[in-house]
Amino acid sequence: MHRIRLLALLASLITLVSYSSAQITKIVFAAGTPEDQALNAISSEADAQKKAAMYTDFIQKFSSNSQAVAYGYWQLAQISQAGGDLPKALEYGDKAIAAEPRDLDILVTQASIAQQAKNSDKVMNCAVAGGNTYSTLDKQPKPEGMSDADFANRISQDKDAAKNSYEFLEVTAFNTIAAESDAQKRMTYIERFTPAFPNSRFADPISSYAMMSLSELKDMPRLVAYGEKALAANPQSLPALLLLANAYSEDSNPASPAKATAYAQKAIDIAKADAPDADRSRKLSAGAAHSTLGYVLMKQDKTAAAIPELKTAASLLKGQDDQQYAIVLYRLGYSEAKINKVADAKAALAEAASIAGPMQQPAKDLLAKINAARPHAK
Repeated sequence: MHRIRLLALLASLITLVSYSSAQITKIVFAAGTPEDQALNAISSEADAQKKAAMYTDFIQKFSSNSQAVAYGYWQLAQISQAGGDLPKALEYGDKAIAAEPRDLDILVTQASIAQQAKNSDKVMNCAVAGGNTYSTLDKQPKPEGMSDADFANRISQDKDAAKNSYEFLEVTAFNTIAAESDAQKRMTYIERFTPAFPNSRFADPISSYAMMSLSELKDMPRLVAYGEKALAANPQSLPALLLLANAYSEDSNPASPAKATAYAQKAIDIAKADAPDADRSRKLSAGAAHSTLGYVLMKQDKTAAAIPELKTAASLLKGQDDQQYAIVLYRLGYSEAKINKVADAKAALAEAASIAGPMQQPAKDLLAKINAARPHAK
């Protein structure tokens, strides 16, 4: 089964900001308080080890103040990160979050450390916690005596202040999903991401990753349900159309070939690969759709009708996507051999066998069978 690959990893910049909200925590120590005085003394210490010891004392001294505890552990996490001790940094970060779970600054730092430590589960924990915290800004109660206009303005200001951290967590979570190779784990991450980041700018690729994951897991009911939901939100979604077409092309239900054909044909109509302004993405989409149409016809023993679809797919995919091109060449060679176009079949399979990848050996094997048989050229 072939898959439509997506451009997944996005560059991101970490920007730490402060917040002013009743729902998002901001650590503040009033000037002149014992906590403020202790921190002034710590800030004047240049030696990292001595500073870490002072933060440990700070936490113990002000253990009844959750913000002091969170701040102390947060600083220890960053000192450990700078020193290269990522496990210890993560341990301190967890303690900071436990003390102040709604502080986006701390969540961003911990997500960054987890990303550096390649701990994808912890990255997602931080991102989801931050996304859920940010979403509560719209749900906070209006203070008594405040006008609706002033309240709306305050929420807008709160969201603007938290936007950079929210977007960092959103991008980091998306990158984690895109980098995850295990389909079950990827789907679990997606199911956590979606409610934490409603109306995400990555909604379309997330849907594609979800359907890809469900396709790998061979969970046809969930795949169809998710795909139909994606198409309801965006009827022009080529990834959704292609993944549904491909899924139905592999399904054994007697009604599935017609559904695969309908989705693939709609993808071809939307892609408009022959239009002057058609870009690489549209041509790839159309090529994949023609390949699926040809495959469905192959499975129905409509070989003569399958070959033109596969040739069109090959012309669109050649030089664009080697692996999908190899799939089409294999299907084309198989189809042409079936109707005794032996020379054409050998040419297609020889080219597929020259492309490194999962189709290389099957193409070599089929070519060897054809060469071993007594050809009846047509």
